Amino acid sequence: MKPIFVLRFIFLIIFLASCAPVPAPTATPPARQTSEPLITTPVSQATSTAATTLLQLPATPSPFAASETPLPLPTDTSSPMQLFFPTIIPAKGAEYRPPLYPTPWALSPYDHFYFAAPIAAAYPGDPIWDYRYGGIFFGPDVIHTGVDLPAPRGAEVLAAGPGTVVWAGIGLYSGSSYNLKDPYGLAVAIRHDFGYKDQPLYTVYAHMEEVDVIVGQWVNTGTVVGLVGDTGMTTGPHLHFEVRLGENDFWKTRNPELWISPPQGYGVLVGRVLSTYGQRLDSYLVLLKSLATGEHYSVKTYGPLTVNSDAYYNENVVLGNLPAGVYELNVPYAALDRKVDIQILPGQITYFSFFGFSGYDFTMPPAPLTGTP
Repeated sequence: MKPIFVLRFIFLIIFLASCAPVPAPTATPPARQTSEPLITTPVSQATSTAATTLLQLPATPSPFAASETPLPLPTDTSSPMQLFFPTIIPAKGAEYRPPLYPTPWALSPYDHFYFAAPIAAAYPGDPIWDYRYGGIFFGPDVIHTGVDLPAPRGAEVLAAGPGTVVWAGIGLYSGSSYNLKDPYGLAVAIRHDFGYKDQPLYTVYAHMEEVDVIVGQWVNTGTVVGLVGDTGMTTGPHLHFEVRLGENDFWKTRNPELWISPPQGYGVLVGRVLSTYGQRLDSYLVLLKSLATGEHYSVKTYGPLTVNSDAYYNENVVLGNLPAGVYELNVPYAALDRKVDIQILPGQITYFSFFGFSGYDFTMPPAPLTGTP
């Protein structure tokens, strides 16, 4: 072969070798570095500071409107794979209430918050609006002698104070344990170890589904005496609760909202609502609005029969479980609003009198006559 052809063949081999495909690299290239890494601290090396954030997102326009605030991201703890989430505080209106002031509780010499609530704090403590003390139900001549507390069937009914069971079962109103149509249904009555102004005190728990105590049994505050039900004259499960002063008698009741210790931070509104000429206004609407929250409250004055006013306050309207603060009180009269601002103080009674066209008076009542229960 001639030398020229040998040189050409060598150049052809070199050219074909330079055109062969390059094999893929066997090693993974380094990760792409950015100025805003998604992970700032490995979980296994996280610090114990609760404020350290595990996730740090690049700055982007917020998807929330100006009036909205996103929840904070979970934060780490000292243990890997455990996250601390923000505590969600229940809004007002949730089915719970603060603990009550200790019993007995009385900031005034004439107050007598002697009893604990007869149902647990897991349930709303406010009486049903139109089934407060002195309300009219089931006809114009039937006046409510207690408060109806909402609670589901089977909820525990608790003794409001220490004492001895004097009734347990059916027939409390009629006095006959054979009267299956007794309006109280299954009920318990307790005579308490303490009284007021030398008068014995009783509490009544009615419409129960089950009674868990017997006559003669001593119970302490918080003892389970039965379960909520709907026996007797009722339209649904709830607890009917009464306070009786002097005798265990239907005609001797007092407003329980003046006897149950209020929740801490809450107060009680008590009033006398009269016409311009001093006549009691029965079943008369009273309105209240919180100036802090805008929440509205309403209650009616007592009906004309059966119920009894407190010897000191001589009231015909009570509205308890009010968060402390400033309120707008309105007793509409002669088709006109009669508004005034009042302050509800924690653990106390705010008292007012209304005299029709003469307006409001916030003077406390005089001391009751000696020996008046």
